[in-house]
Amino acid sequence: MDKLTSMKVFARVAKSGSFAGAAKDLGISRAMATKHVMFLENSLGVRLLNRTTRKISLTEAGTAYLERCQQILEDIEETELSVTQLHTEPQGLLRISTPPFFGTFHLAPTIAAYLEQYPKVRVDLVVRGGLVDVVAEGLDLAIRLGEQPDSSLIARRLASSPRVVCGAPGYFEKHGIPETPQDLRQHNCLVNWGFEPHDYWRFTDPDGEAITVRVAGSFQANTADPLRLAAIHGLGLVVLPTYIVGQDLKKSRLVTVLENYGLPSMDIFAVYPHRRHLSAKVRTFLDFLTERLHPVPYWEKWRAA
Repeated sequence: MDKLTSMKVFARVAKSGSFAGAAKDLGISRAMATKHVMFLENSLGVRLLNRTTRKISLTEAGTAYLERCQQILEDIEETELSVTQLHTEPQGLLRISTPPFFGTFHLAPTIAAYLEQYPKVRVDLVVRGGLVDVVAEGLDLAIRLGEQPDSSLIARRLASSPRVVCGAPGYFEKHGIPETPQDLRQHNCLVNWGFEPHDYWRFTDPDGEAITVRVAGSFQANTADPLRLAAIHGLGLVVLPTYIVGQDLKKSRLVTVLENYGLPSMDIFAVYPHRRHLSAKVRTFLDFLTERLHPVPYWEKWRAA
């Protein structure tokens, strides 16, 4: 027999003062309640209860054993409650990884707002470019950009960020405005060589036809922010997703061109190891982040400005 179950039965018998009462409370037969107590007595080699035809009472050994049983049962209940609360009440350490720009300008403010609402959660944010191994690094979730490779991870799409061609107003005053993608060959194009193919910009014209233009310029980098800042200072044109340049467009530090020509969007995903039994901290953070980005991400508000 299971000793823990027998301890529960013994404690209930001692509390109710009868086998029949304990059996009724626990939904078992009187005979089964008796077997559980006898199992404990045989295991311990001592009598726990004095039995008469009219009542039962604890022996000296039974009194000492009951005290320990109650403590053990209370500890187990408290442990189970604490584990259950991890799935019902957000608490504990939440480990997240993110690419640098998204983490600094979008995720960090979201985390601050989330922690105000859920003060029992602590966040460990890993800001790093490249693909992070979620499982090996013990992460709860990771923010990833672009198409996701086949993986055992669950990928939840948070938003889609269109790419745009943009530059500073001063640049266009000096060098003119390109009217077609082919005109980009006459402009200083700032290239992100962190993405392949780094020196080709691919468009779709208004009729749905694909156009690929080879571009070049005086400055390139393997990450977006240096290119963004160079463009703001009038050095040249960039192709960047709106989650990076949305605020610059809203404040007219940058303006878009070639708006009739489409560029591939940048999808933003949250990836995590499991779908079932997500802890409350992961579930609520995903919901919190999704709510901030839907139905239209806030960085797209420049379009209505």
